[in-house]
Amino acid sequence: MSGKLTHADIQEILALVDGSSFDEFKLETAELKLSFRRGESTRYDISAPAVRDSVDKPTPFVPTAPAPSAVAANPVLPTAGAGLTDVCAPILGCFYSRSKPGAEPFVSVGSRVAPDTVICFIEVMKLMNPVPAGVSGEVVQIVAKDGEYIEFGEVILRVRKD
Repeated sequence: MSGKLTHADIQEILALVDGSSFDEFKLETAELKLSFRRGESTRYDISAPAVRDSVDKPTPFVPTAPAPSAVAANPVLPTAGAGLTDVCAPILGCFYSRSKPGAEPFVSVGSRVAPDTVICFIEVMKLMNPVPAGVSGEVVQIVAKDGEYIEFGEVILRVRKD
């Protein structure tokens, strides 16, 4: 990977940010400065620095904190009347039920989970984010499809709580 962002990469970043709960987003590399802030009107500021160092230094992505009520550690919402608990996506991205292709899934129907049991990875911009169950019980349904994009708050799986 060359480390250079293409126009398509920038469009994907903006789409991910638009679908997130972040109020502010900043990304700086040696060749690009991208900032985003929600407010009365959404504004994007994309610029390239006038002078560039001869050596590219990667800058880690550090989002500013979203609004306090927007993201829980892992939203867990009860399913009305079914006696089940929905475990929902804490971020948007690509859902993976396995640590790598060909590996066993993290959980399957009938699996027992604890609050800290990793149930999947959600990939955002090539970063794999482990998602804990957030609840104890038995997995009764896996709703999310492997390799598909899921939105923040979308149901990943359902658990019958202990």
